[in-house]
Amino acid sequence: MASAVAAAPASAPAGSRRRIPPWAWALPPVAVLGLVFLYPLALVVQQSFRPDTGGTSAQAYGDVFASTAFREALGTTVWLAVGSTAGCLVLGFVLALVIAFVPFPGGKAVARFIDVFLSFPSFLITLALLFLYGSVGIANGLWTDATGAAEGPFQFLTTPWGVLLAEITYFTPFVMRPLLAAFSNIETAQLEVASSLGARPARIVRQVILPEALPALAAGGSLVLVLCLNEFGIVLFTGAKGVTTLPMLVYSKAILESDYPGACVVAVVNVLISVGLYGLYRVVSRRAGA
Repeated sequence: MASAVAAAPASAPAGSRRRIPPWAWALPPVAVLGLVFLYPLALVVQQSFRPDTGGTSAQAYGDVFASTAFREALGTTVWLAVGSTAGCLVLGFVLALVIAFVPFPGGKAVARFIDVFLSFPSFLITLALLFLYGSVGIANGLWTDATGAAEGPFQFLTTPWGVLLAEITYFTPFVMRPLLAAFSNIETAQLEVASSLGARPARIVRQVILPEALPALAAGGSLVLVLCLNEFGIVLFTGAKGVTTLPMLVYSKAILESDYPGACVVAVVNVLISVGLYGLYRVVSRRAGA
């Protein structure tokens, strides 16, 4: 008994040691996030209010918003992003349907290749299209060799439609990946029952498969929309004349014109649009139960 009483005070300090509060574990990642992302973003916002003449002013915002170049870049960015997203949704849905429900040799290999494709840089796909359909690409080379013409008929890559094609080509797998995951959860028994009841393939897709795929379509489409709004490499490497998006306008103002306050203003607008679209997606997906 005496030894137990003597041992009690020794064990008291160990039991009374204070535990680290849960919020303290969040401090290191928050500090890293603030240093790597939030601090540079704050510098961009700060620079947008610092004119070259010194001081603090919102004149750069007024100059940028009043410029025709900004309005045209904003319109081009929006229609390219919306058009690319729509094309990716349609093409991605069709291709995912074929891979998931139409048995063919090499189907699993194609599905795995999609995961690899997601790691490719965007300019690599653009270069591949240039090799095929560029002014001196394979298609135009074959045409000039066969007809003796001075140039080939495929000149669309240097137009907005070429940028649209390149973005659809590159971003379609971003829609297919969540769709294939959603299709893998559909029980084949449902499809067999619907088919045995006389439903045609189009009706099965519309009434059985499409409702299951809507959350995946929303997730993939929203991701593609945000990525297209911020895409720079594809527009740059296609060399499309007269196609200026918001990221290209940032590059032009900062590198070519040395207008750093104006470039920061365009960058802030681009970030706000992206964050706003992401917030809208979260609200819609929460209400839809996605």
